[in-house]
Amino acid sequence: MNRFSKKFSIKNQLKRINLPVLGFILLLIVFLYGVSSVSATTTAKQLESLENAVYKSIVQCYAIEGMYPPNLIYLEEHYGLVYDEKSYFIDYQPIASNLMPDVTILARSTTE
Repeated sequence: MNRFSKKFSIKNQLKRINLPVLGFILLLIVFLYGVSSVSATTTAKQLESLENAVYKSIVQCYAIEGMYPPNLIYLEEHYGLVYDEKSYFIDYQPIASNLMPDVTILARSTTE
């Protein structure tokens, strides 16, 4: 009668359980890496887009008014510059009305 009963050792049972679990963990790691990569790319594109918008507004102001804007608030009020102040820091240092201002844009840390 022993030929009809299957003998399962603990080792064989663990092998059957471990393979799907390891596959799931591997799939989860690949998924999380993909999400992280997409998130980093999106953040970089947002920063690049903000830089383009700021410089476009500065140049537009100079082309229309013949002078560079005196501060960042001027760009927000007169040229419609809008950005998330919680996510980005813009350091705007005007040099003179006929010289391009020094602009530095930094992404703020999101760990709070």
